Amino acid sequence: MQAVLSGLRPFDVAGLYTGAIANAIDYVLDGARTGRYDLLSRDVHPGEKASVGAKLEYEVLRSFNLPKEPPLDTVIAGVPVDFKATVGANWAVPAEAHCQLCICTQIQLGRGRHRSWLVRAHRSWLYRGSGNRDGKRGLAVHAREHWSVPLYDWTPLPVNPLTLLTPEQASRVLAKRPGQERRFAMMFNYLEGLVVPRSVITTVGAGHHDPLRRARNIRKSLAREGLTLLCGKFPEQRDLAAAHKITLGPEDWVALRMEGDQDDAG
Repeated sequence: MQAVLSGLRPFDVAGLYTGAIANAIDYVLDGARTGRYDLLSRDVHPGEKASVGAKLEYEVLRSFNLPKEPPLDTVIAGVPVDFKATVGANWAVPAEAHCQLCICTQIQLGRGRHRSWLVRAHRSWLYRGSGNRDGKRGLAVHAREHWSVPLYDWTPLPVNPLTLLTPEQASRVLAKRPGQERRFAMMFNYLEGLVVPRSVITTVGAGHHDPLRRARNIRKSLAREGLTLLCGKFPEQRDLAAAHKITLGPEDWVALRMEGDQDDAG
């Protein structure tokens, strides 16, 4: 266990897991095709929510640059490690991971937070009984509370800006009409000063051609309303956002109300 903890020490584990979970949620929602943006929505099947954990494994491997390597999910500092994640209260530990080291992640969607533990899944700590046909068992609560090592404290999940809209605003932004550019303009007015990821742009433009270009096209119309639209793809616009204490990633957007800076935004 100490070898794995040492192997993880150079990483921002909470930050990388936050990004990996966000990517897994975006993958399951498939907003660019479905227009969905909230995993707690009634139009998301419980099975889809549960599949976030399966997708998260691959996102974590990618985020930490870890190999997919048997006998479990990966190897950290020469030690086999299994990844488990749940949007519920417990994990299903497969037979091959019994008595092995597991990184167990709990995603609490209702509270908007997540946390991960490193634990050795001793058989004596797993639920007794027949379990699933494939030998999966649940981890006893006392094992998590007393014999696991928290990798980071409860950490907020990224908030999809669309969930901050009122129901009336959301219905306008996600309506089929008017066209994309009008709806993008409404969205950036409603979400002034908030960072908007690329996934939100593609969700609002779900089913339409080239929503990113349509979003770029509204820069002049927003400027007439006193808003400067910045896109993190461009270094000078990232710098301008940073000057206003906003960090933009390469695929992030933000609309700011600024005086005298519009010409600098390109």
